[in-house]
Amino acid sequence: MLANADARSCLTLNQPMAETPPPLEVLLLEEVPEVPLHAQRIGSLTQKDPVVSQVLHWLLHGWPSEARLRKGERGVVDCRLLPTIIDARMAKSKDVGRRTLDSRTLTAVFRAVAVYLNTGVAVAMQVTSTGPQTIQKAQGEKVTLECMYTSGSNDIGELDIEWSLISPDMTQKDTLILSFAEGRKWIHGDPTLTKGLDFRAGDPRRGDASIYISELEVFHTGTYQCKVKRVPGVDMRKVTLVVMVRPSVPKCWAEGSEFIGDALSLHCKSSQGSAPLRYLWVKQGAAAIHPSITQDSSTGELRISNHSQRLAGMYSCEASNAVGSEHCRHALRAEKPPSRAGVIAGTVFGVLLLSIILTMLICLLTFRYGKWCKDKEVANDIREDSPAPVSRAQSRISAFRSGVAYSSARSAQPWAESEFSDFTDASKPLKSPSSTSTELPGLTYDGRFGQPV
Repeated sequence: MLANADARSCLTLNQPMAETPPPLEVLLLEEVPEVPLHAQRIGSLTQKDPVVSQVLHWLLHGWPSEARLRKGERGVVDCRLLPTIIDARMAKSKDVGRRTLDSRTLTAVFRAVAVYLNTGVAVAMQVTSTGPQTIQKAQGEKVTLECMYTSGSNDIGELDIEWSLISPDMTQKDTLILSFAEGRKWIHGDPTLTKGLDFRAGDPRRGDASIYISELEVFHTGTYQCKVKRVPGVDMRKVTLVVMVRPSVPKCWAEGSEFIGDALSLHCKSSQGSAPLRYLWVKQGAAAIHPSITQDSSTGELRISNHSQRLAGMYSCEASNAVGSEHCRHALRAEKPPSRAGVIAGTVFGVLLLSIILTMLICLLTFRYGKWCKDKEVANDIREDSPAPVSRAQSRISAFRSGVAYSSARSAQPWAESEFSDFTDASKPLKSPSSTSTELPGLTYDGRFGQPV
């Protein structure tokens, strides 16, 4: 059945469909050549009229109780009579062309206000602080985060105040740092973050939930939220705190020569300070820097392309950010350049003198080296003397036997056979003196010495 009903509902009907009129016929507006009422006129009429000004006072500072309205105290008017009073006031207006529209407009406005007040609706909890939403402070300073509030007549619950540090990551929880509940103050979170943190008022129940931080650090930067709750009312306010470091005293110096006609630049730099840092060069005693000079406020460089005497003087550089500034100064001189002819002559003379000194040094080294080589060759030469005198045969044999005996004691190798092998070979007997004497006339063998003598 449901399927059939659904199918039949999609079938077209035989009767003709009603045509929808075009938008111009539906949204038909009446054009007004001139706006009859504007904010300035409403403000002036409100201040002049005693009844309407009283209503404005009630809107800003609270409405009177029903008991006062019933008693009919002086200066208190029943809100239900406001439209009638306004019609009577507007009827006396001299501007007939605007009287009807102004009366109707104001009557509608105050009828709505009267209906709102007669329904018994009261203003709920509201944070009334209107200070700046972003506060910039220097490191080490004190700051107060405002959070003034007012509670409505229907807010009857226990007062609960919470100050939290909002997490930049929306997926993470906020950090609760300070609260007031059940008439007591509670400190939460990291002690480093909450050091020097407290309520400004001794009793936050009197409408002041503001807090202060006695000594700011960079890690105090963040967004803080004040939440005031008294059932059923609740309201909150967020304040962003930015803690910055003041610029340190900058250093000023010059790069390049200070001769007239040369190019040079002045520099200014702070070693500490929160960004963005801005640098500004000014010449003391001058309204403005010469147009030929250019400077970069982000780097602190002041460039002079063609130095002259009129650009000389005392220059001051200011390094600043949102929380402070520091200065440094530099005295710029303008010196006359030295004579180019003298510079050229001095350069040529210096080059020649250096060349002469190098030449003399090379010659001295060459001479000393050649002399040393010659002395070394002379020391290594084998000089030929006169021939040695011919020795006697017996002297030669005696000398040779002495040498052979010493060599036999020092070495185990046998000597090659020679004409004197009989004296060195132990396996062979020594020749008799007779045989020796036959070969070497004039020598006699002596057994005490083991050799012919």
